[in-house]
Amino acid sequence: MSAQGTILVLDGTATNRIMLKVQLTAAWYHVVQGERLQGLAGLLRRSKPDLVLTSQTLPDGTAADVKKLVMANPDLIDVPVVAVAPQNDKAARLKALSDGLDDVLAYPFKDTFLLARVRSLLRTRAETQELQVSSPSDPIGFAEPTAAQIMPAEAARVAILTQSPNTGALWRNALSQQTQYKLSAHTPSNLHGFLLGPVPDAILFEVSACPSGLNLLADLKSRGITRHTVLIGVLEDDNAELASEALDRGADAICLTGFCPEETLLRLENQIARKTRRDQMRASLRRGVVESWVDPLTGLHNRRYAMRAMDQIAYQSAQAGQGLAVMLADLDHFKAINDTFGHSAGDCVLAEAATRMAKVVGSAGFIARVGGEEFMIGLSNTTQTKALELARHLCECIREKSFDLPDTLEPISVTVSIGLITTHPNESSHPPEPVQLEGLIKSADSALYAAKSGGRDQVQQSAA
Repeated sequence: MSAQGTILVLDGTATNRIMLKVQLTAAWYHVVQGERLQGLAGLLRRSKPDLVLTSQTLPDGTAADVKKLVMANPDLIDVPVVAVAPQNDKAARLKALSDGLDDVLAYPFKDTFLLARVRSLLRTRAETQELQVSSPSDPIGFAEPTAAQIMPAEAARVAILTQSPNTGALWRNALSQQTQYKLSAHTPSNLHGFLLGPVPDAILFEVSACPSGLNLLADLKSRGITRHTVLIGVLEDDNAELASEALDRGADAICLTGFCPEETLLRLENQIARKTRRDQMRASLRRGVVESWVDPLTGLHNRRYAMRAMDQIAYQSAQAGQGLAVMLADLDHFKAINDTFGHSAGDCVLAEAATRMAKVVGSAGFIARVGGEEFMIGLSNTTQTKALELARHLCECIREKSFDLPDTLEPISVTVSIGLITTHPNESSHPPEPVQLEGLIKSADSALYAAKSGGRDQVQQSAA
C-alpha cells in the first residue's frame, strides 16, 4: 500500500478508470479499480480503501448504492465516497449529496482540483483513523458503547463569514428559512469579537482571490478553538485554482458556482454529522485516558499514575536541587472491617479515607490508591520536617473522626499507618544525580512495615 493512501475507482467505462488512475498514481496514490456493484463488497474487504471515487451510474447500480455498501462495512464507515458526474448538473449534484455522498466532482476537472479534493478528504480520514483504537470497527473509548450525540444537528452553530454585511445577511436569511441551525453573520473586521463568542460547529465563508482571505482560512484551521470547526467555502465561479488553494488551506468542502441554499445545507449536514462523530470519539478518548489514570472507587489517581508522577517529581527535584518525599499509607486492620461489616462497608471506608487524606495533601503533592487499602503520597520541593508534619496530619484526619457505615448503627474507628522517606539535594553532584525511585519506594515500604510492627496508627521514617 502506498504511503499516500489507497483509492478505489469505480466506473463502467474503462477509459474513465484509466484516466483517473493516471492522475492519481502520478501523485503516488495506490489505485484499485472496479467497474460494477456486483462483487464490490469483497473488493472493499480486500482493498480497504481510504477513499472511493465512483461514477454516478454503474452498469448495475448507482453511487448511492456504493455508499450504502461502504457504510455496511464497520471497518470502512468513515471512508469518504465521492461521486464523479459526467457534467456539472446541479440537480444531479443535489441528489447525490442528499443520498449521503461526501462530494460530487463533475467532468471535466483539472488535476489540481481533483488532487486538492483528494488530499482534503484523506486528511479528514486520517484524523478519524488517529482516533481509532486497535479494533477499527469499534468507536474510540476502550470498547465502550457508542455515545449519544453530543449536539443534535438542529442545535448546531453555523457562522457565516463574508466580505460585506449585505452578503452575509442574504445568506443568513436564505438559510434560516430551511434550517434550525443557530446562524450568525460576520465580516473579517469583527472577527476578533466573533472568536470570543461560542465556538461555531461550522463556518460558511466567502472565498475570494484576496490573499488575506486565504490566510484567514489557514488561520482559522490552525487556531486551537476553531481547529475542529467545519469550514465550507463558497466561490462565485468555478475557479479550480482558487478552489484548490482553499482546500489546501484547510477548507473541508467547496461550493462552486455561487451560493446555493440547498447545496449549502446538504454540505453542512454532511460535514457536521462527521464532525459530531469525531467529537464523540475525542470525548470518549479523553474519558478513556482519564479513567486509565483514576481509581474508580475513591476517585484518586491509581498506581499507574502514581509511578509516572513520582518519576516526574524525582526528575524535577534533582534538576532543581530540591528535596522530595514518598509516603506509603495503609489502613489498619482493614481486612477485619471487610470480614465484620462486609465489602460494601469496606468500600465506604476506603472512599471516605481517600477524601480525607486528599484534603490534607491538597496542592502540596499527589495521593493515589496503589493497592487494596494502600495509598501513595508524593511531595515535591519539601523537607523532612514538612513531610513528617503532613504525614502526622494524615494519621490525625483518619483517627479523629469515626466512619459511618451503611446499615450500621454505630460508626467505627479507623486508623492508618504511614512509612515515610525523604531525600535531600546533593549540591556537590554536577550534573544532579537522578533519584532511584524503586529504592525510595522500597524504603517507604520498609518504614510502613516498621509502623505496623510498632503498634500502627503512627508514622515511621526511613533513612535516605
